[in-house]
Amino acid sequence: MGDMEQQHKKALEFYRNSLDLYKRAMRAYADCPAAVRLGIAFCRYKIGQLDRARQAFERVLQLDPENVDALVALAIMDLQTNEAGVIRRGMDKMRRAFEIFPYCTLALNHLANHYFFTGQHFVVEQLTETALSSSNHGLLKSQAYYNLARSYHSKGDIETAGRYYIASVKEINKPQDFVLPFVGLGQIQLKFGDFKRSLASFEKVLEVHPENCESLKAIGNIYANLGENDKAIETFKKVTRIDPKDHQAFVELGELLVESDWAAAMEYLKTARTLLKKAGEKTPVELLNGIGLLYFEKAEFELAEQSFKEALGDGIWLSIMDWSVGSSMVSWSVQYRDQSFFHELEERVPLELPCDKVTTLFNYARLLEELHDTVKASLLYRLIIFKYADYIDAYLRLAAIAKEKNNIQLSIELIGDALKINSKYPNALSMLGSLELQSDETWLTAKERFRDAKDSTEGKDPYSLLQLGNWNYFAANRPEKKAPKFEATHREKAKELYLNVLKQNPGNMFAANGIGILHAEKAQWDIAKELFTQVHEAASGSIFVQVPDVWINLAHIFFAQGLFQQAVKMYQNCLRKFFYNTDATILLYLSRTHYEAEQWQDCRKSLLRAIHLAPSNYLLRFNVGVSMQKFSASTLQKTKRTVEEVRATVTELQNAIRVFSLLSVASTYHSHGFDERKIETHVEYCKHLLDAAKVHRDAAEQAEQQNRQKLEVARQIALAEEARRRAEEQRKFQLERRKQEDELKQVMQQEQHFERVKEQWKTSSNTPGKRKDRSKHEDEDGGGEKRRRKGGKRRKDQKTKMQYGEEEEDEYRNEPEDDYANITRDTGGDKLEKAPDHLLVAAGLEDSDAEDDMVPQSAIERKRRAWSESDEDEPVQGAVQHSPSATDLSE
Repeated sequence: MGDMEQQHKKALEFYRNSLDLYKRAMRAYADCPAAVRLGIAFCRYKIGQLDRARQAFERVLQLDPENVDALVALAIMDLQTNEAGVIRRGMDKMRRAFEIFPYCTLALNHLANHYFFTGQHFVVEQLTETALSSSNHGLLKSQAYYNLARSYHSKGDIETAGRYYIASVKEINKPQDFVLPFVGLGQIQLKFGDFKRSLASFEKVLEVHPENCESLKAIGNIYANLGENDKAIETFKKVTRIDPKDHQAFVELGELLVESDWAAAMEYLKTARTLLKKAGEKTPVELLNGIGLLYFEKAEFELAEQSFKEALGDGIWLSIMDWSVGSSMVSWSVQYRDQSFFHELEERVPLELPCDKVTTLFNYARLLEELHDTVKASLLYRLIIFKYADYIDAYLRLAAIAKEKNNIQLSIELIGDALKINSKYPNALSMLGSLELQSDETWLTAKERFRDAKDSTEGKDPYSLLQLGNWNYFAANRPEKKAPKFEATHREKAKELYLNVLKQNPGNMFAANGIGILHAEKAQWDIAKELFTQVHEAASGSIFVQVPDVWINLAHIFFAQGLFQQAVKMYQNCLRKFFYNTDATILLYLSRTHYEAEQWQDCRKSLLRAIHLAPSNYLLRFNVGVSMQKFSASTLQKTKRTVEEVRATVTELQNAIRVFSLLSVASTYHSHGFDERKIETHVEYCKHLLDAAKVHRDAAEQAEQQNRQKLEVARQIALAEEARRRAEEQRKFQLERRKQEDELKQVMQQEQHFERVKEQWKTSSNTPGKRKDRSKHEDEDGGGEKRRRKGGKRRKDQKTKMQYGEEEEDEYRNEPEDDYANITRDTGGDKLEKAPDHLLVAAGLEDSDAEDDMVPQSAIERKRRAWSESDEDEPVQGAVQHSPSATDLSE
């Protein structure tokens, strides 16, 4: 138990003892009981016995109805209940106490607090001044000063409020006694930019309330302003851990992480929006605008547009977007300074543009401008100017659009309108100086514009310092004759200014690019290349920072080092990424690189594209003529060249002569930057090359004709050889096919013969007697001779078939086709009756024990005689012998 509670108990015991003594010995003193009971009530209130304390205060009022201390105590207890009816009763008691004793400091402070929340600041000031004059108690005076300070704070009198906050803090010994003045003082110090003292004030608040989210968020903002982003992020994360539903802490985290962690920043902002939706609260325009800007930075234009539209809601801008507010708006949209359309439109429909949506509308117009919809963007900028005429950035964006359209005069007029609103606005001065720097007549006055912009920000505007550096570099490279001393001085001054910019902002890519240019001017290629590479890598990750100059400068470095392929690639990428292949100057750089790389045709193509974009630039035409001349000369110097190359050379020389002749005529009327005598020299040289090229062309054409004839003869020979080869292959193919057909036919005949033999065998097996009689009859009639002839014939066929794989193939190869057909036709009848022994054995028709079988032979003999008689009418081909199988069957 703490010392304070022990003291309260001792005091309570003391008052109780005093009450007993009073009952016994001091009944004569009428006012002692109320004072004793009041002390007992205060002791019970201090130790937390609120109900008994309230009873004690009420008994005091019963004894003394005008006891101010008891009334104030009961009023305070009523005010702490947070119930409307009870609070009203408490304020009534406080007023009654004030009426009884107008100089009660405690009652005055509570009444001042009440009237502060009702907005009656005059009453608050009177009550607090009375409280200060009626008491010397430090804590009560601190409360009075605090009430007075926050009254002035709410009215916007920051300085007076700060003085009273300081007075309130001085009246207390430690923050634990009364911490609220430190909160107000920290806010005032933060408002005046005294971040260190403000941080000390809020840290004292955290000593009393370590988890006070409002103080933690204030400390996080202080760290962010001091550049200590890591501490700021950690502080806001602590807030989100203490109160996960504090959407403001998530918003602050998202804004702090925008530059370092885009994904985390987007996640925190989306979390804040989700918390607001769950709580049923409206999403602030600022939050949606921040989400849209994050999408815009990552070139996610569709999502950015959705966020901006959600933040803007319904309004006149929607009608402007869909062109539904008037048919004359399209023709009027190009009149950047004319506001008559909005005056006419305001007579028909109200033009409302809330102040909290102006920034979002400006960002939406900036998005449309990035999408190259400059017409709608300019309409939105002019709507902003119509409703808020002092919005200078809208004037400057209109000037930028006019500059992109090459309307320099209109751009200068719009910047002049912005300077009429604020003649010291640094962005307007710097932009005007940039336009004047591009003109030979006003480039000297541009320096004064940049100096005015620098002075208006006390040297803290990096853009004005950067432009002063650019002016000095521009002055050093002016074509006017000047002493080398002045040139070196301007360059050193430019380098000094670039370094000053980098000291203020180490990530300024434009200053680094300028220093790289100065090193390149001194032929320090490696240093310049390193600087340009770093700037190129840094600029590639942001849509808001586009530095096409560093791409061009890096390509120049590659060109100077002889790395022509890298230089060409860098020029082409820059031309495509930033200028959509429509910049004649970069095309000229590209053609020069092709020229030095001896890529004459690519050089000519690049120059022709540049002429298409800038037809009035006669220097481009002169360069085209030179590239044609160089291409022709290099072609004629080749040891081996084709007739097509020579013909192209003749054509290029004729075109070059035509171009130089046109330039010679044009130079007589107007100077275009080249000497007429030089053009005549080129014409004479091209004519000389043309004469030589024609000789080479004739010789090349004659050689080509001869070569063509040789090729034609060789082609005819090759065709004839190919035809012969194909005929031979066809003949072989036909022979092979016939051979296969004959083989197949022979196999089929053998199978048919085999089937017939089987049938004959079955027949002979059924009529053995007749076969035997016929055999005897044939022997008597001389049939033996015929049988011998027939048998010899069969033996020949058998021998032929046994040697099928060797002899028959030779027979097919050597015999003519017609003879082969006749032989087949003449002997076809005999072949049908023949069956090799191995086929009979395979079919089971012939056995080694055939002699032992008693088989009738008459039927077989009759068939043999019939076959022999049929053969007598036909010539016999070769000797006829019996096969072993036939002999066995006759036996």
